[in-house]
Amino acid sequence: MKTCLECNEELRGRIDKKFCSDYCRNAYNNKLNKDSKNLIRNINNRLRKNYRVLDSYELKEGKTRTTKSQLTNKGFHFEYITGIYTTKKGSTYYFVYDLGYLPLDNDYYMIVKRDGA
Repeated sequence: MKTCLECNEELRGRIDKKFCSDYCRNAYNNKLNKDSKNLIRNINNRLRKNYRVLDSYELKEGKTRTTKSQLTNKGFHFEYITGIYTTKKGSTYYFVYDLGYLPLDNDYYMIVKRDGA
């Protein structure tokens, strides 16, 4: 006799059945996938917000320019990135998934989209 992984009720039906209902399946998976710490959830939310800020700029030929104050006014946090790319010439791009920025002079930033991402 097999029982539901969530509520321990007896299972009827298919031999490989693990849950008695969709409710129990969802409840079990929500508990299993719940972030153990708010830290992970907060970082993912911040990365998502940073991506939306970068994505809000219209790119012409894959790039555009803006200022640091415009980015921060939109809620961008520079400490949350997913990757760094340094060119052969020594320029360092900071990426949030496939969108990135390059610090320029006088608090200007060039926003770019990575090709083939």
